[in-house]
Amino acid sequence: MSTQAVAFDWLPQEVMENIAFFAATTTDVGPPSDLLPLLLCCRSTYHALSLDTHPHLCARIFKYKFDLSAAVRRLGQQIATPEVLSKELRKRFVYLRRIRTRTDSQLCTPDTSNSPMVGELLWLAYLMMLENDGKNDKQLREYAGMEQWLMEYWFDDKGASLASKTLSEDQWPLDNEHNSLAMWLFWLFLKPDRFERTERSYRTFATVLKPTALAANKYNICHAPWEDFVPRSCLLEPSFINHYSNTYQLTPPTMAIPAILSYLSLVGPLVGSTRINYKGPHAPISFPSSELLNDSFEWEADWQRCMNLAENPLASQFSGAYKVGSLQGVWEGVFTYTEFTTYAALLSGRSPSILHNCMVAQHRQTWKLREYHLTVSSGTDCISGGAKSQSLGSGDPLKAFFPSGIRIHEHAGTAEVHEPGKPAPLSYTQPSAYGVENRGFECPEIQDIIVIGEGHSAWGQFNVIGRVRPCDGFVSLLKEYAEGDRGQWLYRGYLVGGINGSLSGRWRDTLSASNANGYEGCFVMSRRR
Repeated sequence: MSTQAVAFDWLPQEVMENIAFFAATTTDVGPPSDLLPLLLCCRSTYHALSLDTHPHLCARIFKYKFDLSAAVRRLGQQIATPEVLSKELRKRFVYLRRIRTRTDSQLCTPDTSNSPMVGELLWLAYLMMLENDGKNDKQLREYAGMEQWLMEYWFDDKGASLASKTLSEDQWPLDNEHNSLAMWLFWLFLKPDRFERTERSYRTFATVLKPTALAANKYNICHAPWEDFVPRSCLLEPSFINHYSNTYQLTPPTMAIPAILSYLSLVGPLVGSTRINYKGPHAPISFPSSELLNDSFEWEADWQRCMNLAENPLASQFSGAYKVGSLQGVWEGVFTYTEFTTYAALLSGRSPSILHNCMVAQHRQTWKLREYHLTVSSGTDCISGGAKSQSLGSGDPLKAFFPSGIRIHEHAGTAEVHEPGKPAPLSYTQPSAYGVENRGFECPEIQDIIVIGEGHSAWGQFNVIGRVRPCDGFVSLLKEYAEGDRGQWLYRGYLVGGINGSLSGRWRDTLSASNANGYEGCFVMSRRR
């Protein structure tokens, strides 16, 4: 034994650290537990390789176990120092072990649901998924068992979300930061082949997801007032989040959007009462694909939205919460609606039980959308939409923020917008006309984004016009049927997951005042593959 110890003493430090690295990375997932026997072989080896005094070794292990490129891209190179990564490695495996042991998924004490530890755990998991390029998802899914944690959190009778408890008392599930993050994680980890297609499974999911998705008067789809095109501030105070040893102000996304995505994917395809013969759902509408989840570039806008909504005042220009060109193309999906009398009773203050057995009908629809940008250039070589002072005014939110009396004329790759009272039309251009999608092309500056299109559903043909809100990428689309008395409907929501993601949110009638609750339903649209 002494001979072996002496042999280790004579090995160069670089060789020792390489041995330690390969011992620590014998498995892709889980902590570097195979390093422990090496550290315990003798005192000199322990001192030579102790993680406490060798941050460079910790940093190498971190880069092997977790994704780092997205964090560096968004936060800067200063978060990738050995000292920072060493601390982050320890922190992550503390929380991953906590998830693995289900310490916080169930309600053990009355204060569990509001525990700061739960908030830190959920923020870490959510940010890891926004930064995921394959490794983060693997650690959370395969080592920590995040899926099982979330199932207990949401659907167990003692789940820490309190959803089952509150619904059993005919009260609404809590709309708070913890539940918002947990609902997003549930959607991100959703896999259709993991669930049995039985009536029991249907009832389990519908009990929690249905009221959260359908009750528009209880669960907002955005934190900034939806009726303001340039809101001054967010309705929710930002959270201070420690990430890579730095503190950031972030606003969590709303719970309604992932609840709608999950509901329509898992239980939405069943039309009508749950008392009907259950035959299992149709093909899923839009589960997150592995290609989408494992490409952190797809989640740039979702990350930036959390950052932007924490600012005060909110930005009035486009600053990363929406990737230009994302709505261009053909979209397919569904919209749902409930019986009008049921929804009227809901708006009158009825409890969640009214939604449990109500009829929820749905129709498929197809949109063909064209996206146009008003651009302002700082240099002479770029395309310009006119002087910087020229812009489209903000109109009625029920008309997708278009001013009254506007006229839009489309040409090849461009659209002219005539606003009453303006001396000249505004010239909007499609993204492909100036190569804005080419990475590194920073000119021109986007001042405004409008969307024009048409589509069809079982109710007939319709036209679509809309705008994208600069501060958070909130999309408002006015859908007007071409014939008959189907009228106009306002679709509002977010693009989840970038250009290959889903557009999810709620539609509402345009007859009710914008500051009053209207008749609303859900929708999800995915790009035609």
